[in-house]
Amino acid sequence: MSDGAASVKQEASGLWTRRLTLAGFSLFVMACAGLIQLNSTLIGIAATLPPTPDVATLPVSAAVSDRNGQLLRPFTTADGRWRLPVERSGVDPRFLDMLIAYEDRNFVSHDGIAWSSMARAAGQFVGAGGRVVSGGSTLTMQVARLIEGQPTRNLWGKLRQMVHAHRLENELSKDQIIDLYLTLAPYGGNIEGVRAASLAYFGKEPARLTTAEAALLVALPQSPEARRPDRDPLAAQRSRDMVLDRLVAMGALPAEEAMAAKHEPVPTVRREFPMLAAHMAQQAVKAQPEARQVELTIDKRLQEALERLAAGRARILDPKVSVAIVAADIQTGEVLASVGSAGLFATQSAGFVDMTTAIRSPGSTLKPLIYGLAFELGLAHPQSLIEDRPTAFGAYVPVNFDGFSRGTVSIHDALTESLNIPAVVVLDAVGPARLVSRLRRAHADPRLPVNTAPSLAVGLGGVGITLRDLVSVYAAIGNGGKPITLQDGIKPQANLTLAAPVLDPVAAWYVSDILADVPPPLNGSPGRIAYKTGTSYGYRDAWAIGFDGKTVIGVWVGRPDGAPVPGLSGIVGAAPILFEAFDRLGNRKAPLPRAPDGVIFASNTELPSPLRRFRHPDEDLVARVSAPEIAFPGDGVDVDLGLSAGSISPLMVKVRNGVPPFTYFANGAPIGRPEFARQSSWKPDGPGYVTLSVVDASGRGDTVTVFLN
Repeated sequence: MSDGAASVKQEASGLWTRRLTLAGFSLFVMACAGLIQLNSTLIGIAATLPPTPDVATLPVSAAVSDRNGQLLRPFTTADGRWRLPVERSGVDPRFLDMLIAYEDRNFVSHDGIAWSSMARAAGQFVGAGGRVVSGGSTLTMQVARLIEGQPTRNLWGKLRQMVHAHRLENELSKDQIIDLYLTLAPYGGNIEGVRAASLAYFGKEPARLTTAEAALLVALPQSPEARRPDRDPLAAQRSRDMVLDRLVAMGALPAEEAMAAKHEPVPTVRREFPMLAAHMAQQAVKAQPEARQVELTIDKRLQEALERLAAGRARILDPKVSVAIVAADIQTGEVLASVGSAGLFATQSAGFVDMTTAIRSPGSTLKPLIYGLAFELGLAHPQSLIEDRPTAFGAYVPVNFDGFSRGTVSIHDALTESLNIPAVVVLDAVGPARLVSRLRRAHADPRLPVNTAPSLAVGLGGVGITLRDLVSVYAAIGNGGKPITLQDGIKPQANLTLAAPVLDPVAAWYVSDILADVPPPLNGSPGRIAYKTGTSYGYRDAWAIGFDGKTVIGVWVGRPDGAPVPGLSGIVGAAPILFEAFDRLGNRKAPLPRAPDGVIFASNTELPSPLRRFRHPDEDLVARVSAPEIAFPGDGVDVDLGLSAGSISPLMVKVRNGVPPFTYFANGAPIGRPEFARQSSWKPDGPGYVTLSVVDASGRGDTVTVFLN
């Protein structure tokens, strides 16, 4: 090369050096100016960002769950979205691992922005002529976009998203950010959040997902409308398989597991959300409008089984007939199932009406309480004889359901055969007002006609009452006479511990023992449960309520509009449903309780003379005039307690008439003061004569002397 050529080359090189230096300096100056301007812009963006949400207060669908936390019925948000409350602890760890590996592998370590991903996205942006090819967004940036609800397919939106993500990282933990993503991620239509998506597409909670299900839930939020499996199953499958392939390439998933997952079909329909205990769930949300999660006492498995039972039986009976069922725990009063109708959307049978709380005529279902009062008052024993003959009470002339009279029957048979005339005779003795009072002790709310006093018609259904009320009454009978407050979780219930029982334990057991002998329907076995049926006037309501040792169940069948259903009766329409309901209790089945102390096991001829035949004292005299009288043991009798053989059995003292509470004495020493019970037990030291006394609340008394051996 000549010297001239070398000189020219050297000069050109220097020129390029000066130009590059000048360009670099210019870029530096422009960068400084840009940074100054950018800083001002970032401050402006930060000032317009929405407040950082707290996942605990984020607007979500109200979710009503059962006693074990299982979802019964969710409700949409105010804007019509399915966005169920969810936390990472309720999501399959497999899904979380796949989500982070696929979307943001450096999620744990970055501060909201993955600069390497942003650089890649910027290069693709330049190469595509200013079109966004990939976002380079972290999970935190995606959460920022979801919070704002604005698209970020432009540089300004991306910059705003980055500023927002940086703030989220400063104000929230990584777990809180993930929880926000799990709650807000879009899955097509009005479905938001992984829990709603899992329920809509797989029909299950996201706590347990297959590999294929988890991969689909990872893929859908990237393009939720285009990949919706209910609209384009092939697009959904391709996106799912793309996620699986990428996870395999990253070493985050074994190839054979991914291959097996690809063979699993994608869902092709969107499932309905659960709608169990629909009426009760609606009441619960209405009672607690701000609650995100409401837990009821309902048992989901039993609720589901009884809803199927009600719907199936209603279809067989009549399209316009509805069925309501309430099941409760006898000891706690917790409602285990509440079926308000044969189907919420059953239009012909007005399925939207909750018939568990509808006021209807109870038919014969109050008869057990009537006889229980007679037992408690010392007026009768189950083997006492009573007349079933045409009887008039002024203008009121009751007749039996079949129109026939049986003559002389035992009270046991009068109740098992549900005879009307003996029930009214006994009610006339114990008093309709006392019956209504005992219903209220059981936390029932009987409705009488306005400005009327309780009459004898109450005993045969002349009063308004709900299915829940009757379940409460029968729960008290099954619980030894102690009242139970039904608890359902809708709102806190006061623990009403009344001093006054519904019945005393012996009277309650007598009633239970008789009801266990009521002939079962064709699908039932005798003795399994204590139960009673009822049919209201005009075949408008059919009832069956029963209990075993742990559970009480009530069934109502009829038309919600109150129209008659010819041929409908408790034994035909409701009793078979009751027995099938008990079949569905599973391991809750329990035998009826054993007899308490004081029960008299005797035939009619073995009973004390006053109890062999039902006596009808005047109620006013019993309540206000008559002094207490020791009905058992009788004065001057010998009572065999087995004392001469060395055993010590308790002596039961029973009282009729008088005004409780009573104080009992043996040889002048008090032996107890039951506040309302008309009986008391006492264990003597040995055989011999003993003087027994009783004094009522008015200071009146009675005394007998007996010989114990």
